[in-house]
Amino acid sequence: MAVVVNLQNERKQRPSIAALTALAGDDLKQVNEVILQRMQSPVALIPQLAGHIIAAGGKRLRPLLTLASARMCGYEGRRHVALAACVEFIHTATLLHDDVVDESDLRRGLATANAVWGNKASVLVGDFLFSRAFQLMVEDGSLSVLAILSNASAVIAEGEVLQLMTANDTETTEHAYLEVIKAKTATLFAAACRVGAVVASRPKVEEEALDSYGLNLGIAFQIVDDVLDYAAHQATLGKSVGDDFRDGKITLPVVLSFLRGDETEREFWRRTLERLEQGDGDLEHAVVLMEKHGSLRDSIERAKHYGAVARDALGVFPDSPEKRALLELVDFAISRSH
Repeated sequence: MAVVVNLQNERKQRPSIAALTALAGDDLKQVNEVILQRMQSPVALIPQLAGHIIAAGGKRLRPLLTLASARMCGYEGRRHVALAACVEFIHTATLLHDDVVDESDLRRGLATANAVWGNKASVLVGDFLFSRAFQLMVEDGSLSVLAILSNASAVIAEGEVLQLMTANDTETTEHAYLEVIKAKTATLFAAACRVGAVVASRPKVEEEALDSYGLNLGIAFQIVDDVLDYAAHQATLGKSVGDDFRDGKITLPVVLSFLRGDETEREFWRRTLERLEQGDGDLEHAVVLMEKHGSLRDSIERAKHYGAVARDALGVFPDSPEKRALLELVDFAISRSH
């Protein structure tokens, strides 16, 4: 299907997160202050290790979703600041645990916490951050907020276990892959957005619209991340390109390539991803197979579909700077792929 694009405007400005960050600038400063305050502990290793991964950066995307959603819903109080910090603590805790499970040595171009301090310390500090998140939920005092964020924490953990069950299994279906990324990634995006409507006491239809926006944005975001593992430059990706391949992770490009390949190609995927018998040139060959079968291209098309659903979900809200920034965020999430 042909798409007409205004190339002149596209050259001027690619989608970015800048508008969202600028709108939430003052709130985000307060979120960072809460994060710094709440990661303190008399046990010196805790702030040291937590500070390492939090300072490693990232765009604070999930807290930004909470801040922007609340403001788009007309909220003028301060509850969203602590809840945005809570969301970031949940996210950071899962990163610490993920890196241990994946035996990762690099995140956003820096050594992972487990590579520096070991697995035991990383797991335990991750538990500490989860506990801090729940303290912030309780302090907020809303049972609705507590239900949304505690449920998200449980689903994320289920997603981690589900990913273990599908790890190195080339028979994994697209449906099973989507269930994993919904749980591991998209659920927290959805919860981060939904609490913005809750603190603003907006009607259920707006809660559900923000939940749908966050869920579908999260799915699109993760699909693009999985494509980038085969198609990005390491400096851009912030981790070693091909990490998913080396770990035997079954992501959407792999699922599509396996389904579309002949028996010789399927045996290549079984050898490299199930048995982890990898040699020089195997990663490059994997990319060749993905290009042959259009797996990377079609994965991006899937991401665009979920991005369109996310955009439609915001249709219930009137125009505002926050809404425009959230819509641009969808385009940004997908445009990272090219």
